[in-house]
Amino acid sequence: MMGKVLFIRQNSYSQPEIDVAITRAFSHFGMTFSRGERVLLKVNLVSGHDIKRRVTTDPAIVRSVAKFILNAGAIPFIADSPGIDSFKSAAQKAGFIDVANELGIECKELTDPVDLPAREGADFRRIQVSRYVLEADKVINLAKLKTHGQMYLTMGVKNLFGCIPGRLKAGWHYNVGLSREKFASLLLDIYLGVKPAFTILDGVIGMHGDGPTSGEPYEFGVIGTCVDALTMDFNLCKMLGGRLEDYPLYMAAKKRNLPQCNLNPSDVEGDIEPSHVFPGVKIPETRSMRLLPHIPFLEKLMTSKPVHIPELCIGCGRCANICAAGALRHENRRLYFDYGKCIRCYCCHEMCPVKAIKFKESGLVRLVNMIRR
Repeated sequence: MMGKVLFIRQNSYSQPEIDVAITRAFSHFGMTFSRGERVLLKVNLVSGHDIKRRVTTDPAIVRSVAKFILNAGAIPFIADSPGIDSFKSAAQKAGFIDVANELGIECKELTDPVDLPAREGADFRRIQVSRYVLEADKVINLAKLKTHGQMYLTMGVKNLFGCIPGRLKAGWHYNVGLSREKFASLLLDIYLGVKPAFTILDGVIGMHGDGPTSGEPYEFGVIGTCVDALTMDFNLCKMLGGRLEDYPLYMAAKKRNLPQCNLNPSDVEGDIEPSHVFPGVKIPETRSMRLLPHIPFLEKLMTSKPVHIPELCIGCGRCANICAAGALRHENRRLYFDYGKCIRCYCCHEMCPVKAIKFKESGLVRLVNMIRR
């Protein structure tokens, strides 16, 4: 599944410009669609947010990809499964339903879990994804470029976690516990099992800081396109100023000796050099991954914990509802954390619509960061 990465410089969501960029990407890789085949457009719809927050895939990119596929005579449909929100409400806020209505295509929730066929070498033998994913003739992965509180970064590979329907995601967070490495291995199994035909990463305006939902917009000015999302994600980690050794997905791939871990500048083509580094990107450090050993009983001491900002809270209760560990109690706009139960998945932070949950660095992380500085 090796392949080149094409980075296209794109500084706005002007529809004509996006159309040109998408056509260029498909042409570069010789991507074609057959008449009548059903093509699932897997967007990033983590939860319902206004488009200007830059949490979700921009509708201009979804529209352009869908039009290209329609013009080829194929049948695209937009799909995802948000973690907690009503699908219809979230898809409306993200602009996906408007695109679907405009083009006369479906916008559907990924439901009806079925077993993903296990691959040789997979760490997880039974993963359930939506049957719509397996029934589609092709999956086009339309991801968003963002930082991520738990997994360092969320780009092409991480976007496919949304193929797991609804609340089953929270169960996986609980099952892998505190281990980012296990969660990264799960992401690899999903990605290698779903095998998207193509990945397009919306980095025109992405997010940095407390991503994937509570960070700040960042104008990367790029659309990433590829057949192999692992190669793209690993190259982008370096371009964002991150360290591959801190990126759980890379470390999980390295443990499996995947060839994509051997980065080669010749894998990157297009408008942005592989040596380029985007300035001032803030990647959350909720755990010191470089200097401290991965000893299970030390994990919670090594990992930042979520804390409540009561003056920002609107009392919606989404945080407590999403907590798979049952570590949250919500009363009168006050959150009470049971840190003994908390698995540091940060789903509460991810689902908060008003940024009322932040990270508090552990003492060990602060000490390590002081040493590093």
